[in-house]
Amino acid sequence: MKKILVTGGAGYVGSVLVPKLLQKGHAVTVYDLYFYGDEVLAEVKDHPGLREVKADLRDQERLRRELQGIDTVIHLACVSNDPSFELDPELGKSINYDAFLLLVQACEQARVSQFIYASSSSVYGVKSESQVTEELSLEPLTDYSFFKAECEKVLLEKIRDEFLFTIIRPATVCGYSPRLRLDLTVNILTNHAVNTGKITVFGGDQTRPNLHIADMTDLYVFLLELDPQSIHRKIYNVGYENYTVMEIAQMVRQVIGGEIPIDVVPTDDNRSYRVSSAKIRDELGFVARHSIQEAVKDLKKAFEQGLVPDPLHNPRYFNIKTFQNLELQPIQ
Repeated sequence: MKKILVTGGAGYVGSVLVPKLLQKGHAVTVYDLYFYGDEVLAEVKDHPGLREVKADLRDQERLRRELQGIDTVIHLACVSNDPSFELDPELGKSINYDAFLLLVQACEQARVSQFIYASSSSVYGVKSESQVTEELSLEPLTDYSFFKAECEKVLLEKIRDEFLFTIIRPATVCGYSPRLRLDLTVNILTNHAVNTGKITVFGGDQTRPNLHIADMTDLYVFLLELDPQSIHRKIYNVGYENYTVMEIAQMVRQVIGGEIPIDVVPTDDNRSYRVSSAKIRDELGFVARHSIQEAVKDLKKAFEQGLVPDPLHNPRYFNIKTFQNLELQPIQ
């Protein structure tokens, strides 16, 4: 049993991960501002192993206090997509990079022994290689992915081996979560197929890696069962299979059923890459098991059961809409 602090533990991935950690017997502190509602962890809110801390990652005094006695930090918190970051680049940098520097420093001071960082496969930029491996250069195209890469650099420049860290570069996550995002490729296409009866594809030829949220969260649980020394300073891509956006749209149509039209419109977003997850398979034996079709089925079921009120317009499902309504002030 470990004492784990999850930054962003009430987010899209965190709200699925935290119940799994508790089920494994870990004591979990969720450190989050709960932008998307206080009820996202309702399933486990009375669990004796759970502490919920509603606080800003930039509040260093509070963060240092909450890190006391913590064994492992899983760092998920960030302004988590390009449009949201670009809405207020200064705020995005203060959360995604400046606060990261102080978090790492605070973890070292608190003698946190293990740090797992959720980076992003977007750090690679556009690649022509058939499989994008961890050895390829990082060529981030946006501020969001640039600072993800810069945070990796901060960790890799650490010399002290007492601070054990692992960097994960996930593909785009998909599927249902209590803190649902409907601004991710698979989730967008499914939402529109179910709730408008039409799918709009921007471009379509771009290849994108995706990862079911069940596999994303299972990976973090899996990593905690390994000797931290064995994965120290290691970087791993993690994804399922690589598909074009058009192929994903056709999967969605097949799962939803019916003659759903697919409209193709031009786009200037030509990001296209095929992430290889061979390293994490070969070194650790971890292989994603849940398909994109399963993610679509899970979302369809959630829509049908009324778990996603007003899915086309409610700002809580769209990061940029939520950030447009926030008034986050600098931390003094």
